[in-house]
Amino acid sequence: MPAETPGSGGIQRYWSSPSDPPLARVSRAQGLYVWDTAGRRYIDVTSGPVTVNLGHGNERVLLAMQEQASRICFAYPSTFESESNVRLGERIAAEARMGLEHAFFVSSGSDAVEKCLQFARRHALASGQTARYKVISRNPSYHGSTRATMALAADQGYAPYLPPGQAGTQVPAPWSYRPPVGMDAAAFAAQCAEALRATIQAEGSETVLAFIIEPVMGFCGGADHAPPAYYRRVREICDEFGVLLIYDETISGAGRTGKFLAAHWWPGANPDLVILAKGIGGGYVPLAAFLAPARLVDVVVRAGGFHFGHTHKGHPLACAVGLAVLEETLERKLMERATELGTYLRGKLEGLKGTIPLVGDVRGLGLLNAIEIVASQTTKAMLPRSLDVIGRIQAIARAEGLLIYGRRSHAGKFGDWIMVTPPLIATAADIDEIVEGLARVLGIYCNELCAARIIDVAS
Repeated sequence: MPAETPGSGGIQRYWSSPSDPPLARVSRAQGLYVWDTAGRRYIDVTSGPVTVNLGHGNERVLLAMQEQASRICFAYPSTFESESNVRLGERIAAEARMGLEHAFFVSSGSDAVEKCLQFARRHALASGQTARYKVISRNPSYHGSTRATMALAADQGYAPYLPPGQAGTQVPAPWSYRPPVGMDAAAFAAQCAEALRATIQAEGSETVLAFIIEPVMGFCGGADHAPPAYYRRVREICDEFGVLLIYDETISGAGRTGKFLAAHWWPGANPDLVILAKGIGGGYVPLAAFLAPARLVDVVVRAGGFHFGHTHKGHPLACAVGLAVLEETLERKLMERATELGTYLRGKLEGLKGTIPLVGDVRGLGLLNAIEIVASQTTKAMLPRSLDVIGRIQAIARAEGLLIYGRRSHAGKFGDWIMVTPPLIATAADIDEIVEGLARVLGIYCNELCAARIIDVAS
C-alpha cells in the first residue's frame, strides 16, 4: 500500500485530527460480529446506528444483490419502471396497512424526511391550502442533518448552520423518566398534547402544514415513548385543524419494535405520512422511503405530480436488496421475535440496576431499547454535563469487544443514554452475552467515576 500523505485518509478525517488515535480498520463481519484487521472481534450491541436488522452477511440479501446487479444496477424512474421498485413498494404497503398505499424511495432518512415535507407542501398547494407551510416538531427531536431537517430540532448545536429565522417551532416531547415535579408520565404526556393544540392556534391553524414526531424516540430520547392516549389525542388535534400527522419511523420502523411500524401499537392514532429508513435496507444499501395514502397522492398527481427527487430515487439495486431484507424479516418471523426477545432483554437490563448504580432507567419497545445513565438512581440526577459520558462508555466498550453507537444530543440537556438495539436475528444467548458485556463496561466506568470522586456509590 502507498504511504499516507498529509490530507489522505477516510471520511473520519473530517472529524478527527492527525494526532488522534486511529480507529481500528474493519476487516469483515458475520451475523452479530465484526472483526478488525488485527483479528479482534466485536459484538454489535446497537446494529450499527440501529440499521443492521438482519446482521451481517445474510445470504439471501447478498444473492439478491448479486442477481440484480448482474442485470441492471441503475435506471432513472422517469425513463424506466423497475420491477424491484414496484414489488418493494407493494410489499411495504401491504405491511404498513393504514391506507399507506404508495412508497417514494430515496437513499437516507434525512432525504426521506425532506422529501416527505416537500410532498406535504405540494399537496397543500394542489388542494388550495396555499397558506399551509409551517411544520411543528418536538423538543427534543432529531429528523436528519440537511439544513431543512436540522431546523426541525431545537438542538442549539445546529443553530450556526441554519439561516436566520429558519429555526422551526417545537412543542415539548413527553418524557416518562423525568416528568415535571408533581406530574406522572401520563399527566405530562397529556399536557404535551395540549401544548400542540395551543401552538397550532398561536401559529395560526391555517398556516400549519404538519406535525412530525418519532413515535418511539431514537438517539434524541433513548427509546422513550408516550402512553397510548397521547397518540390518540395528537391525532384528534391534527384532525381538528387539518394538520398532517407524520411519523418519522427511521429508527422504529421495519419491525424493530415488534410490529412493522411502531404506529401499529396505537390503534386510533394512524399517521397521514410515514418515513422509513435504516432497517429497510438493513445496512446493505442506502435505502429510505416515505409512505403516503392514495387520497393525498391522487390530488398531487392531478395537479401535475411530485417530481422532486434526486439521482438515486427508486434505485433498482437498492430496492431489490430492500425486498430481500423485507422477505427475510417476514419469513423468519423476526418481528415476533423482537417482541419476545425485547421483553427478555429489558428484564436482563433491569437486573443491572442492583449492581451498577449508573443504570437509572431501562425502557423501550421490542428490540428498540435504551439504558439511561445517571449519577444517582434515587434522585435521577444526571452526571456532570462537562463529562463526555457516551464517548467514554463507547471507548471502554470497544476495548471490551462491544460496539455501541450513540451520541449526546441537545448538549446533554435531557440526559445520557446508550441504545441497546441488537440485530433482530439475535438469540437469547446473544442477549446474555451483550448484557454481560454491558455490565463489564458500565462497571469499569462506575469505578472510574468513583475514583475521581464524581459519584459516591455509598450514598
